[in-house]
Amino acid sequence: MRRPDASPASGPGAGRLGSVSRDGGDGSFGAPKTIEAGVLNVGYVEAGAPRGPVAILLHGWPYDIHAFADVAPRLAAKGYRVIVPHLRGHGTTRFLSTGTFRNGQPAALATDVVDLMDALQIRRAVLAGFDWGARTADIVAALWPERCTALVAVSGYLIGNQEAGKVPLPPEAELQWWYQFYFATDRGRAGYAKYRNDFARLIWKLASPKWDFDDATFDRSAASLDNPDHVDIVIHNYRWRLGLAEGEPKYADLEKRLAAAPVITVPTITLEGDANGAPHPDPASYANKFSGPYTHRLVGGGVGHNLPQEAPKPFADAILEVAGSGAR
Repeated sequence: MRRPDASPASGPGAGRLGSVSRDGGDGSFGAPKTIEAGVLNVGYVEAGAPRGPVAILLHGWPYDIHAFADVAPRLAAKGYRVIVPHLRGHGTTRFLSTGTFRNGQPAALATDVVDLMDALQIRRAVLAGFDWGARTADIVAALWPERCTALVAVSGYLIGNQEAGKVPLPPEAELQWWYQFYFATDRGRAGYAKYRNDFARLIWKLASPKWDFDDATFDRSAASLDNPDHVDIVIHNYRWRLGLAEGEPKYADLEKRLAAAPVITVPTITLEGDANGAPHPDPASYANKFSGPYTHRLVGGGVGHNLPQEAPKPFADAILEVAGSGAR
């Protein structure tokens, strides 16, 4: 893979995969499963060869595992064992104890992935995701590179920290994060709890303005937001980012390492949709955060924030390419 120049996705056709044909697979998953892993009973689906190279696909917010409904069959057809977990606070994933703090800080979500790999006796895997899932995959690749064969991350390097979250942005940039400020208030918390589906639908439309999803597609994923811990996890995640909520002491060392913005050494492909309406960094700003084999691609055709669901073939192709023969 090539290393990008100073402006990886700039100029006509630079790094593009071309326009997307949304002719995904049949959208089928294997039977839902659960497994105790760390502080959670993780709900997940699995597809493909039980002894094949492993790909773990991580969804974002406010989305769910169905973002990969057309990606998983493509990987399974190539001999992969595909694991798609519900993140904490989503779908069938539950906390093992009622007394466990409903923590949404990024280090906790990344630890969940390592715990899941341990529970499933998976030594190494290709990690791929978008939104919260991309950030989670980035963190695992940065802190536990021995567990990550390769990485595919939509919107690139998303590792942050509380100190960076306190730095004000220009007004136009702050406007894109309107929901973060909404969630910082009691009114916002109550509003999200009351209008969860309306809120999610609005985010889908703003983040993917050219994606003409139907009601059935939205409803299928929105059901996963009806999780008893969902509101707690989401509110804590965004308040933690602004330094308005504390994390757990057991993650302090991990957060200290993440605050140094560690370089990711594993082979990586970063992707961006050409119509992503959600806040996302310029690819040139994070190209130097990947020291291993690396390339960035802009996926054309009006693709928004939920890239794996809107453009399953380019997403799956990126996983197959970046892993290569090393995904064993």
